[in-house]
Amino acid sequence: MNFASDNVTPVCPEIQAAIDEQCTGNAPAYGNDDVSATLDRAFSDLFDHEVAVVPVSTGTAANCISLSTLVSPYGGIVCHHEAHINEDESTAVAHFTGGAKLLPIDGPAAKLEAITLASFLESRVDRGVHSVTPECVAVTQSTELGGVYDADEIAAIGGVCQQFGTKLFMDGARFANAIAALDCHPADVTWKAGVNALSFDGTKNGALAVEAIILFDPSLRAKAELARKRSGHLLSKHRYLAAQLAAYIRDDLWLKNARNANNAARALASLLQAQGGSILIESQANELFVALPDAAVTRLRDAGMLFYPWPSLGKQAYRFVTAWNSDIDAINALKTRLQSS
Repeated sequence: MNFASDNVTPVCPEIQAAIDEQCTGNAPAYGNDDVSATLDRAFSDLFDHEVAVVPVSTGTAANCISLSTLVSPYGGIVCHHEAHINEDESTAVAHFTGGAKLLPIDGPAAKLEAITLASFLESRVDRGVHSVTPECVAVTQSTELGGVYDADEIAAIGGVCQQFGTKLFMDGARFANAIAALDCHPADVTWKAGVNALSFDGTKNGALAVEAIILFDPSLRAKAELARKRSGHLLSKHRYLAAQLAAYIRDDLWLKNARNANNAARALASLLQAQGGSILIESQANELFVALPDAAVTRLRDAGMLFYPWPSLGKQAYRFVTAWNSDIDAINALKTRLQSS
């Protein structure tokens, strides 16, 4: 009943088996192994588009190396003020990009809206060397408040980016949860909608420690790989990253895991509402933001449930995050037990 984060989970069996398989012998280092050689083709098939895949072990590296391939050191990156790159990456974006500046704006449920984005970009006054020129727009899929951009929303943002000559980056730390919620092809909300680069989730959804930088323009690979090396994120035993990614997308494991997390969130929402909770923001993925009376918080914690307060949404607001291994039967059983007590 740990709903503090989807980072608390163990490695799922299929990915652990893939890691174990790499422990039987030697292999070339730094990504020159056989498994790494399969990733471009596997992900190109997944996205129905030629891509370059650059694996790293952390989400911060995936986001910031991606951005460093899209913006100059003196450029600007427009994002939502709730964006992970703005609120939770410390000064990593500026460090990796060599100084690019985040330009946060507002939007409902941590979403950028095309009309607001266009208005912001239009309002920028070009003061030459004295001002920061927006070079990239960053969206999060799914958002930090559990929202999901549909294909039309991303396409509208992509259209604004094209109009103003900016790149479009997608932080996909919970990309699998978004695709599972939308039940669409991953291409529909990425390259077809104008996304230039994507950080493709892994760690939150069953992997040990891996994120994939997906470049929809493969010519950017060299730049991304140089940034990865310079920042200390090129692993010598690279095959352990590649093995995780290969297993993660094989037989749609990434979607199976995400669907369980999303379904668990729906079951948990029902439990919380039965305890007097009010859903604060409609969630389509695996994060819930709920206002709970104090008595309900005590009951849930006494039952062994872990979750965080979320004061930015109010004094009685709490965040719950379900995961690939959340036990839906246990959630439903707890709901019944609490109702009968």
